[in-house]
Amino acid sequence: MTQPPHDEPTAAGPEELREQVEQTRTELGETVEALAAKTDVKARAQEKAAEVREQATAKAGELKEQAALKAGELKGKAADLAHQAQDRLPDPVKDKAVQAAGHARAKAAQAGQLWEEKAPEPVREKTAQGARLARDNRKVFLAAAGAAVVVWLACRRRKG
Repeated sequence: MTQPPHDEPTAAGPEELREQVEQTRTELGETVEALAAKTDVKARAQEKAAEVREQATAKAGELKEQAALKAGELKGKAADLAHQAQDRLPDPVKDKAVQAAGHARAKAAQAGQLWEEKAPEPVREKTAQGARLARDNRKVFLAAAGAAVVVWLACRRRKG
C-alpha cells in the first residue's frame, strides 16, 4: 500500500489518525479553493479591471493636481510679465491706451445694444457665458492684453 510522507509521523492511535485526516481534509479544501480561484478567469479579469481602474483614478488625480499647480505658476508668471511690461511703457503710450480703452468701451456698449436686439437667443447665451468667463479671469485677460500691446509696440518700433 502507500507509505506516509517522510515529514509526517504515523498516528499512534485512532484519535490522532482522525485529527490527521481532518487536517488533511482542511488543507485539501484550501488547495481546491485556491485552484478554483486561479481558474476563474472572469473573476480574475474583474479583479484586474478594478485594480487598473483604481490606478487610473489615482493617476488622473495626480495629473489634475500637477496641472492645477502648473496653471497657477503660469498665471503668476503672466501677471509678472504684464506688470513688467506696463512698468516699461512710456506715459504717453499708457495715456493713449487708456483713451483707446474708453473709446472701445463706448463702441462696445453700442455694439452690445445692437447685439441684444438682433442676435438669436442661443448665441446670446453663449456670448454671455464667454463674457462671464473673461470677467472671472480678468487679471489673466488683462495680463495677456498688456503683453500683446508690448509685443505689438516692440514690433512696430523695429519696423519703423
